[in-house]
Amino acid sequence: MTKQAADRAHWSDFAREWVAWARTPDHDAYWAYREGLNDFIGRGGGGALDVGCGEGRVSRELKALGYHVTACDPVTELVKAAEEADSAHEYAIASGADLPFESGRFDLVVAYNVLMDVEDVPGVLREIRRVMRPVGTLVISIVHPIADYERSADSGPDADYSFKGTYFGRQRFEGEEDRNGLTMHFAGWSQPLEAYAAALEAAGFAITSLREPAPTRVDVMPHMQKWTRYPLFLWMKARLVAFP
Repeated sequence: MTKQAADRAHWSDFAREWVAWARTPDHDAYWAYREGLNDFIGRGGGGALDVGCGEGRVSRELKALGYHVTACDPVTELVKAAEEADSAHEYAIASGADLPFESGRFDLVVAYNVLMDVEDVPGVLREIRRVMRPVGTLVISIVHPIADYERSADSGPDADYSFKGTYFGRQRFEGEEDRNGLTMHFAGWSQPLEAYAAALEAAGFAITSLREPAPTRVDVMPHMQKWTRYPLFLWMKARLVAFP
């Protein structure tokens, strides 16, 4: 099995876990950053592509922001879940490395926490470049590369943190998380920020905005308190500057 096939197989095996995990309000980190993410994306009225849409929660936000949304994901069960929730206007079962859309179609492409889950980041960015309008915008969210290596003796707000492993290089990870009666099996890739920036540059993108957001709603999500001291997510906007 190729690494790309293994990534798809993992999310296919745990699709139902992810739907339950993602749709439980104030459960995972998304809910502590939702308002800030919407502000970062901004309102619009053009065509938007949600690459790696999962069960559709970002697609639903894009609809509320005024975009005509196309949601795509390589996992059939996740696309079906997104469609059942009326998450988008159009749907496609497709990987980010092989998008079934004509060139120059979308004003906005959003890759929310998906580039950590694909083996071929440069290939996905080349496909995004192809389907995006020359004046379009790419919005990326990733787990902050530093957060992948964070380790703490405890989870309290005043805990001291150190790092495990090495920041440099590219490594696959798998893990299990349990919270409030729900379990999620995660898998993906850890790599330094430089690798993402180099892949964007090679695909003809320039980073125009960068944010290291702090969480909100920590009063109802106390497990997010430590991320008021260290960044959990990294958000970027990028535009096309060249066509390699």
